[in-house]
Amino acid sequence: MTQAEKGEAENGKDKEREREQRGGKRPIVPAAVPDSLQEQIQSNFIVVIHPGSTTLRLGRATDTLPVGIPHVIARRHKQQGQAAYRDSWLLRDGLNKPESTEQRQNGLKMVDQAIWSKKMSNGAKRIPVSPDQARSYNRQMRPAILDHSSGAKWTNTSNHPEFLVGEEALYVNPLDSYNIHWPIRRGQLNLHAGPGGSLTAVLADLEVIWSYAIQKYLEIPLKDLKYYRCILLIPDIYNKQHVKELVNMILMKMGFSGIVVHQESVCATFGSGLGSACIVDVGDQKTSVCCVEDGVSHRNTRLCLAYGGSDVSRCFYWLMQRAGFPYRDCQLTNKLDCLLLQHLKETFCHLDQDISGLQDHEFQIRHPDSPALLYQFRLGDEKLQAPMALFYPATFGIVGQKMTILQHRSQGDPEDPHDEHYLLATQSKQEQSSKATADRKSMSKPGTFEGDVRGQVTDISERIYPHEVELGSSQSDCMISGNDSEEPLTAHMSRKTAVSQFEGKALGLDKAILHSIDCCASDDTKKKMYSSILVVGGGLMFHKAQEFLQHRILNKMSPSLRRVVENVEVITRPKDMDPRLIAWKGGAVLACLDTTQELWIYQREWQRFGVRMLRERAAFVW
Repeated sequence: MTQAEKGEAENGKDKEREREQRGGKRPIVPAAVPDSLQEQIQSNFIVVIHPGSTTLRLGRATDTLPVGIPHVIARRHKQQGQAAYRDSWLLRDGLNKPESTEQRQNGLKMVDQAIWSKKMSNGAKRIPVSPDQARSYNRQMRPAILDHSSGAKWTNTSNHPEFLVGEEALYVNPLDSYNIHWPIRRGQLNLHAGPGGSLTAVLADLEVIWSYAIQKYLEIPLKDLKYYRCILLIPDIYNKQHVKELVNMILMKMGFSGIVVHQESVCATFGSGLGSACIVDVGDQKTSVCCVEDGVSHRNTRLCLAYGGSDVSRCFYWLMQRAGFPYRDCQLTNKLDCLLLQHLKETFCHLDQDISGLQDHEFQIRHPDSPALLYQFRLGDEKLQAPMALFYPATFGIVGQKMTILQHRSQGDPEDPHDEHYLLATQSKQEQSSKATADRKSMSKPGTFEGDVRGQVTDISERIYPHEVELGSSQSDCMISGNDSEEPLTAHMSRKTAVSQFEGKALGLDKAILHSIDCCASDDTKKKMYSSILVVGGGLMFHKAQEFLQHRILNKMSPSLRRVVENVEVITRPKDMDPRLIAWKGGAVLACLDTTQELWIYQREWQRFGVRMLRERAAFVW
């Protein structure tokens, strides 16, 4: 080989190496490490982040369990005397409308009717318990002082830290000059008109919380994040603009070298080891339902209900107040009282029809600067009524709010020119030309029916871009069909009206599951979904929830479906795992899959191509 040829070969290798680096294909560790060990080391350099509305879960892909911290930040006031701003936790809009009380009472009547209509497992009728019976006892109760010091302390702010995160933020003294922000509410970025409610401010809060958690709990210095990659879990019904901003923050601001974005529901199937399932994710702030088949979340089956575990806690408080709740200083605006109510719900609430009559209970209150108190009280059906509100959401008393969210078309992004709007525009041109060709052919062939061609074209456009929402027959009473090809504008308007009517309704959890499965394309898929309804998240972790939900779904199924479906199975703890951790665990599994290697978006690629990389690499239809 001549000197020139050697030089050319060396030059070629250099270029190839450059190309690999530009594509982000450079391995994290030297290739000399044995394959099995290399995979282990690479997984150790992947951080899985699952940002929930109330809890942030994150950890290395090799960790057995993630770290969970309250997803909240306290920020110090910039000026002295500034009015404090605190995002609410259990309180929400729509609770104090004139119709709220009436709606709550009507919901409770339906809950009671459902309770009394079902006998206990031994065939006996339930013993009715009125709140008055408990109230007379509870009103006489006074707390016992266990200790003159509760042992709980406010967060020390003597050094005036700029911000505090997680537990420390929850225990900030209300008299200190700090604003409290929950950056994610109901599964979406918490944008609002108040202080800290802009997109920039919310992203800054997320960056601070995540960076703090990575440094403190994973012990990774921020300067070393360039050696790490990130797997980010997002909701099934996501806002493209928000996902784009989060990816940009993780790669460009936090400095991770690469990222994979995937949907919570698909990760839940990975985490539970199921190939296909109807995923019911009951969180603290929202409940999302969708059908996943072989790693794909079916777009038409996705819906999000704007209520969750925190609404059950608030409802339980209202029911306990009716029964003379002895802790009379309880305030829904107080963070520590909210924590207490969440704890009481998790301790006492259940979905067991066999538990009836009055029972004695006790709980402790340990607030900073106060003595430790022990309260005793009696409760009856309140413990069953509160979780049943998930099936009769009118009981929450929320009026004038959007309660059911469906997948909508995105507004479009100037940085992403080849989006669905582009596909639709080019599709309509093809449609016109194919229609003209068909017309010419139909002149020469009188037997051809023009509708055939139109049907084919509609079918193509349907495949490329499905409608915003397909409505199953179970919802036909409130929905209008949107496939009227004769009057496209009218059909579009009627579909929009129907969708807004549907979104205004508060669907019960069982009806939402039936609706989601009903939107599956084939009976075979429906059968698959009914035989594998997976409940994840922490909002339905009540005693006997699995049997209760299974019974509700069987009762609500149409007779025709009942004949076709062999078995209905609700899974609440696959492999005895904590349902709150299943989606995160699926993200960790995703990190170890060979196919994931094709999904990584690297920092340089994002810098150069931006959001187009998500369309190119995302494992779901972007």
